[in-house]
Amino acid sequence: QVQLVESGGGSVQAGGSLRLSCDVSGRIYSRYLMGWFRQAPGKEREGVAAIDSGGSTSYADSVKGRFTISKDNAKNTLYLQMNSLKLEDTAMYYCAADWFPPPVVDMFLDISQYAYWGRGTQVTVSS
Repeated sequence: QVQLVESGGGSVQAGGSLRLSCDVSGRIYSRYLMGWFRQAPGKEREGVAAIDSGGSTSYADSVKGRFTISKDNAKNTLYLQMNSLKLEDTAMYYCAADWFPPPVVDMFLDISQYAYWGRGTQVTVSS
């Protein structure tokens, strides 16, 4: 079993920053794919950023240049640094993980690639 627990969400004004964290515990393999997804009310869950055990990353076009995904392997913690936040970034943010990442980076933000999910942390951006 794998457990993912997100933290770091909150309310921030547009233009501000937040850093999300995801603590990973349980049975962890050295080859992994981990990502951040978000879901706004009335919308489908979408991929935001992902990283694999080799350090390859993928970002949604809407967050490129503003968000940075990283992982501290020693702490088994995944991060999402979010800068220049916009109103449209408001959503519930979920951490996700799976093992043996796909060979193609384009697949990193495919929701079907992930078997393990956290419960989410709310991010609200206001004007």
